[in-house]
Amino acid sequence: MNTRKRSANLQMVTKLLVITVGMFAFGYALIPIYKHVCEALGINILTISERQVPGNGAVGKLPTNTQVDTTRTITVEFDANARGPWDFKPEIRSLQVHPGELATVMYEFQNIQNRAMAAQAIPSYAPRQAAPHFVKMECFCFNQYELQPGEKKEWPVAFVIDPRLPKDVTTITLSYTFFEVGGKVPAAPTAALQQPVAGGAS
Repeated sequence: MNTRKRSANLQMVTKLLVITVGMFAFGYALIPIYKHVCEALGINILTISERQVPGNGAVGKLPTNTQVDTTRTITVEFDANARGPWDFKPEIRSLQVHPGELATVMYEFQNIQNRAMAAQAIPSYAPRQAAPHFVKMECFCFNQYELQPGEKKEWPVAFVIDPRLPKDVTTITLSYTFFEVGGKVPAAPTAALQQPVAGGAS
């Protein structure tokens, strides 16, 4: 009798283990299955990371309407502020883009000191209501960087202007303040954004 019970219990445990393993396998298989279904139906929702960084505007998430609005042209001005003995500037001062159009601009940085340093950038926008509509797909402001004495770097900013940007906004200024990590973190620049960008980086 005991042998029969043990045999029955063993069979039940085996069945439960098989069911458990099957459930885990099915759970892992759902992701690629879902991805293939989305691709087959033309739904592309798994290819974009939806990072949100407080105070950085929209980050890494494409606007709901990803079609390019060729009826509007937005002038994007680029500004750079260096809080320390180093060179920091955008490669171009302004760029005209259509809402929904992906654009990329490079920023140049050089550590002109005779020591290594770690630094990070703080972005700000003008006018302020443009910030939620300035979608950065790639930005050096996400990370801290260490540069050796005399080292020079170029970093990209890839962005899309959300087509839902208010119609009265025709110019956006993207400003970065680059500061050394470990020192006092400066407030985001505001006074410099009240007038158009002109000349070199301050």
